[in-house]
Parts: sequence; C-alpha cells; structure tokens
Amino acid sequence: MAIILKMKDLRKDSAVMLEVGDEAAGQRVDNFLLKIAKGVPKSHVYRILRSGEVRVNKGRIGADYRLQLGDVVRVPPIRVAERIEDAPVPGREFDIAFEDDAIIVVDKPAGVAVHGGSGVSFGVIEQLRRARPLAKFLELAHRLDRETSGLLIIAKKRAALVKLHDMFRDGGINKRYLALVKGRWLNPTQHVKLPLYKYLNADGERRVCVRDDGKSAHSIVRLVSRWQNFSLVEVELKTGRTHQIRVHLAHLGFPLAGDDKYGDFTLNRELQKTGLKRMFLHSAKLALPHPITGEALALESPLPPELASFIDKLKQHEKEF
Repeated sequence: MAIILKMKDLRKDSAVMLEVGDEAAGQRVDNFLLKIAKGVPKSHVYRILRSGEVRVNKGRIGADYRLQLGDVVRVPPIRVAERIEDAPVPGREFDIAFEDDAIIVVDKPAGVAVHGGSGVSFGVIEQLRRARPLAKFLELAHRLDRETSGLLIIAKKRAALVKLHDMFRDGGINKRYLALVKGRWLNPTQHVKLPLYKYLNADGERRVCVRDDGKSAHSIVRLVSRWQNFSLVEVELKTGRTHQIRVHLAHLGFPLAGDDKYGDFTLNRELQKTGLKRMFLHSAKLALPHPITGEALALESPLPPELASFIDKLKQHEKEF
C-alpha cells in the first residue's frame, strides 16, 4: 500500500521509505520526486539522485529509472526554507462529458486555468483533487488555455495517462475547436502548416510567433458560417503546439474575437460592449479510442451560452455570406 507523503514529512531528520502503488507505477523516479517534493529546486532533486541518497529497493538508480509496483523508494530528508502555506484550494466538480474508472472528460468553463502556476494559485486539476479526496490518481492528459472552454481529458490511472500521452503525440486523438475570427474566411477547407516559435516578451510573458526555425505545426481550418465582418470556423489540430490556433489564424489575418494576446485590441473593446467578454475559442469535439479498452469514443460539447448568444446576435445584425 502506498504511503502518502507531505512536504513536512520530507523535512524530518530521517529518510522516508515509500512503497510504490498503482498511482506511481511506470513513472520516472525523477518526476516522482519532483511531484512529492513540490517547491524543491530541480537541481537539488537531481543532486540527491546523482549522489545515491535516493535508492530503490536498497539499490542506486538513475534519474530515468521507471518505478515498478511494489518498489520501495528511500527518500532522504530534504531541507527547504519554511514558507507560509498557500490558501486552501476550494473543491469543485465540473460538468462531465464522460467518465469511467480510467478517465474523466470535463467540460471546462472559460476563465479557469487547467492547473496552478504562473500567477494562478490553482486550476481544474487541483480543484478536482480537492473535491475527490479518495481519488488515488488524477492527472491532466493535455492542456487548454485559461480562456478556452470545452473538453479536457483527465486520467484516473497511470496506464491511461501513458497511453493518452502516446495518442496525443502520435496523432491518435482527433481534436476540433470552434473559433470566431475577424474577417471573411473564404476557403471551405484549408491546411495551415506554419512553424511556431516560443519566446518571452519584454515583460517576461510567454508568446508564440510564426518563424522558420520554430516547431512544425499543422491546423486544418473548415468554414462553418460567414457574415459581413466575422467567420465561424472549425479547426482540427494535427499538432498540439502552444497557442497554435490563435497564432496560425492571427498570422493569416484572421485574429480570434476576444483574444487578448494576438487579437485586434480595438475590436475586442467594441465586442466587450456588445456582450463578448471572453476569447471565442471552444474545444468542441474529441474522438479517440479509449486508452484502456480501445472502444471508440466520440464526445461533443455545445457552445457555452455566452458564445451561442453572440452568434445569435451576429445572425440578427449581419448578413450571412
């Protein structure tokens, strides 16, 4: 049976012995240590691995060793500066599109981060863990931007997580988003293959741009509806680069309505006055084989009310082309 460790346990003067359970089996030992010793610098974790202070079944191991069910891990005392505990995470359940004993697919609302970090205290995964204290394993299989709504997969078993990661990497999951863009999109279907490069701006914020030395990125854009000043498109992601849809469309001259990073800021101010107070990007469809059973799953999420309402206004006030 696995032992649940808290940071205070690792600060004690003696080593802690931890038996590996289902929730950690198959995980690299370095990632395992980084998870249970949150707040400890990565450099320190790798130092205690190199020095042999961390042992598995009484033997030395490398950072890439994958833990096996029943392994006993010796974790040495880790001394870190005391800090004020963060405010407690409020438990929250989210609308569920699908759930069984291996995965949960939640319908994430806009404005909620998928996880804490970068100025955000907590996100979907922390809130879900707090709402389900008896759940042994809950991990994000992928990510959505904070302002993007829609379908998000969470693994309840490590075996499911590993398989989902493989499927996302190999293109085994069909992901489709609905986006409203400025301008009249003409092509019924268009393949967009533009490399994307990540960088930090002058304020230290993460940004992405199209650049020849970036990573390959492939989006398929299909026209759904078109009005005088806007177009509703469905975007199928063949790769999953950071901000891929937003940057691809903005680079082509079709910025997303409400996008505060890559959008038309003057237009966004006008849209807020007419009721669109968020970015119009929604994870609408997922199709994949179940990571454990192989059963075909086809999941859909309708546009949330605030986005559906704005489309209704477009239909009332603009001519459709």
